[in-house]
Amino acid sequence: MHRLLHATAGFVVAAVLSCPAQAAVNDAAANGFSVTETAHIAAGPDKVYAELIAPSHWWSAAHSYSKDAANFSLDAKAGGCWTEKLPDGGAVCHLTVTFVDPGKSLVLHGGLGPLSGLGIAGALTYELKAANGGTDITMTYNVGGYLKDGLAAFAPPVDHVLGEQLARLKARIETGSPETK
Repeated sequence: MHRLLHATAGFVVAAVLSCPAQAAVNDAAANGFSVTETAHIAAGPDKVYAELIAPSHWWSAAHSYSKDAANFSLDAKAGGCWTEKLPDGGAVCHLTVTFVDPGKSLVLHGGLGPLSGLGIAGALTYELKAANGGTDITMTYNVGGYLKDGLAAFAPPVDHVLGEQLARLKARIETGSPETK
């Protein structure tokens, strides 16, 4: 547990130092935070949804335990899991699917990355709406719970990481590659 908390603290410090202030932090307090990221993607909602539920295509390997995005899968049904395979038969259930409306909405619950080992609950919601010949996507992550020193410091780095992932999803759909410039 000590190693997990040490790694978590390092993640927060590194992410805060490497990213500018994020306007997408809706609220941050000792007991939790809320972040929202948005993008317009030049593709219809069904195509966006199809890529969204294939995180191995767009999630960054740098933000994984296995360091290989090909190890991600998402079983997009109520009770399904966003899973990452680990070496030697291990696995991580990052998030559990709680609501699915294909092409419109996806809601998952759990703690991403370093949040998984903390006393928190999180709801990650993706909303897709047809707009201007493409799709407007809104990703909101609401996190609450207990951590001795509070959760507010996690908001900016979590927002930064999720913003990076949404940009990668957009790039994957629009260019065929998740790499952003």
